[in-house]
Amino acid sequence: MERPIRVGLVGSGHWAEVMHGPTLAAGPETTLVGVWARRADKAHRLAKALKTTAARDFDELLDRCEAVAFAVPPDIQADLAVRAADAGRALLLEKPLALTVTDAERVAKAVRENGVISQLVLTKRYHPKTRAFLAEAAHFEAIGARATYLHGGFLDGPFATGWRQRGHGALLDLGPHLLDLVEAALGPIETVDRHDNPRGWLDLTCTHRSGTKSQLALSGEVGIARSKAGVELYGKTGVLEIDFATVDHDECWPILRAEFAHAVRTNTPHPLDADHGLRLQHLLSC
Repeated sequence: MERPIRVGLVGSGHWAEVMHGPTLAAGPETTLVGVWARRADKAHRLAKALKTTAARDFDELLDRCEAVAFAVPPDIQADLAVRAADAGRALLLEKPLALTVTDAERVAKAVRENGVISQLVLTKRYHPKTRAFLAEAAHFEAIGARATYLHGGFLDGPFATGWRQRGHGALLDLGPHLLDLVEAALGPIETVDRHDNPRGWLDLTCTHRSGTKSQLALSGEVGIARSKAGVELYGKTGVLEIDFATVDHDECWPILRAEFAHAVRTNTPHPLDADHGLRLQHLLSC
């Protein structure tokens, strides 16, 4: 087995605790060599739980690692990702890439100019069921599509955070998942028509290059116990769909980790890279 990739983790919040940290610490393709967060006390607690150590500052974390995983708000990620890319470190990035197209362009440019590997944590794209669905979609003649991502996570709990609750949540947190999936299933999106309301509901109507339209409904402020998320393709031969309520997301993490480590070790760009994140950011700027 090749030597594990040395990864440093930025962030100590919920997602760092339940996904990024445990996934990268578990290996065998990666070794978690440190944690840094703006709150030193939380960084130390998380590092101890993950059997590693906290870095005093971001520069020390960069000195320890060859790749950086980000689990921080998108505006914080954008600035630090540019610094990490300039230092020659590979990037495991959260979506959205940033809060604005301008900052997303900065990240993608830094990745290109420094020749570093980047990869987005678009969770659902790493699940075998999603990949089987997209493989079938390539041969399915859709005349229209509908996609939903609805939950109550922005009302209370670990995902009821500042940037999500300041009008960004449905579009920038949930939007990348659905835009990525419908574009992967139906081909390039050429226009996005947006309709939302201040109560937290967002509709996006996408026109694809093929002429097919997809309709997306998103909200993180629906009082339901379990999220409703999925994609349905409609055609003259029937319906092709994936329901993410039937997907065990824990199956995604080992695949994500292995693909990131392989991309870094072989210096092979991953299809879900920073440029893909920039593409999604442009679609989100509708």
